[in-house]
Amino acid sequence: MFRGKKYKNLAKAINRNQQYDLAEAIQILKKSEIKFDQTVEVHFNLGVDPKHSDQVVRGTVVLPHGTGRDVRVLVFCKDNNLEAAKEAGAIDAGGEDLVQKIQGGWLEFDAVIATPDMMPVISRVAKILGPRGLMPSPKAGTVTLNVAQTVKELKAGKIQYRVDKGANIHTPVGKLSFAEEQLIDNIKSVVDSVIKAKPQTSKGTYIKSLTLTATMTPSIKLDLSLTR
Repeated sequence: MFRGKKYKNLAKAINRNQQYDLAEAIQILKKSEIKFDQTVEVHFNLGVDPKHSDQVVRGTVVLPHGTGRDVRVLVFCKDNNLEAAKEAGAIDAGGEDLVQKIQGGWLEFDAVIATPDMMPVISRVAKILGPRGLMPSPKAGTVTLNVAQTVKELKAGKIQYRVDKGANIHTPVGKLSFAEEQLIDNIKSVVDSVIKAKPQTSKGTYIKSLTLTATMTPSIKLDLSLTR
C-alpha cells in the first residue's frame, strides 16, 4: 500500500512500544491533517471468546458530539410510521419496495431500522445486510416501535458496536477536525459503554489493548488506565 511522506514521518514519531495518554495521542493524529476530514476510530482487543454466545460483546452508545457525518437512515415500516420516519430524517421508509431496491444493488444508507412486524419482510435481504452490519436487531435497538425517536438518535450520533471473530471492536468516534475535548468526550463514552458491556463469563483481563487511529494515520497505543 502506498504511504505518503506525512504518514511515514508520523509513523517515525510514534513509539510502537509506548502507551500514550489520550490527549497526547489525539495531538499526534492532528499533525496528519490533510485535504479531507479523516474519521477517527478506536480499536479494542478484548479478553473474550466470541465463539461462545455468552461472551459476545455488543452495544450502542450516543456520542456526546456526534460522529461528524450525516447518517443515512433507512426504515422498514408501514402505516403512520412512514411519515413519522421521514419527518424524523430517514432517507426513505417502506417495505417490499425497499427490499426490491436492495436486491437490485442499492446500498446507499448507513443504518437500518425496522418495526417488529416488518422483520419477515426484511429477512429476505438479511444475507445482504447482515455481513455489512446493517441488519436491524432488538439488542441494538434498531427493531423498535418508536421509529421517529430511533431515527433522531442515529442521526444525532448513536453508534453500534459488536466484537468480531478476532475479539476486536472497531468503532468511529468522530472526525479529526473535532476539538480535542470533543474527541476525548466521545472516546470516553465508547470506552465506558464497552466496559459496562463486559460479559459476566469473561475472566482475566477484559480490555487487552486499546488503539487510536484516523483514516490516513498509523495506529497509536493508548494508556489502559483509561479503561479503569
